[in-house]
Amino acid sequence: MSKTIYTGGHTTDNSENIVVFIIGMRINKRLAIHKWLPVFLAMPRMIKELYTQKDSLGFISMESYFGMRTTAMIQYWNSTEELHAYARKDKHFTAWRNFNKKVANNDAVGVYHETYQLKKGEYEAIYRNMPQYGLGKALEHMPITPKTNSSRKRLSSHSFTTE
Repeated sequence: MSKTIYTGGHTTDNSENIVVFIIGMRINKRLAIHKWLPVFLAMPRMIKELYTQKDSLGFISMESYFGMRTTAMIQYWNSTEELHAYARKDKHFTAWRNFNKKVANNDAVGVYHETYQLKKGEYEAIYRNMPQYGLGKALEHMPITPKTNSSRKRLSSHSFTTE
């Protein structure tokens, strides 16, 4: 991950459709380590697979968060078709099957996901004094110009140019 801080304002190009996939788990019973640890440990293998086969899978980028009980991962994908195809791949399918076999109806650990299809021109982002992050890491990261200096302008333009 880049540690370079881009000073000033930056945004992203919003000329492509994109899928935002939020996935995570929640530890409901901290002492039931034997129930939640296998779920937690399944994710790094899938993340490694996503990054090593990124171009062929349609996966673009991700951000991770770890709280006291809940983890969250925001992933960016080219399409829902590619996201669904990955869900059927061996590593994910095996992890999901194991979860359902061992803890699907147990209240010790929970999992969740949300999927959002963002149409070109219908999303925008701004980053000030930040490394490349989120959509700014997943998509083209560019300085803010007079054409993109407000949320309204970023949402009304389908293809940005760095002028």
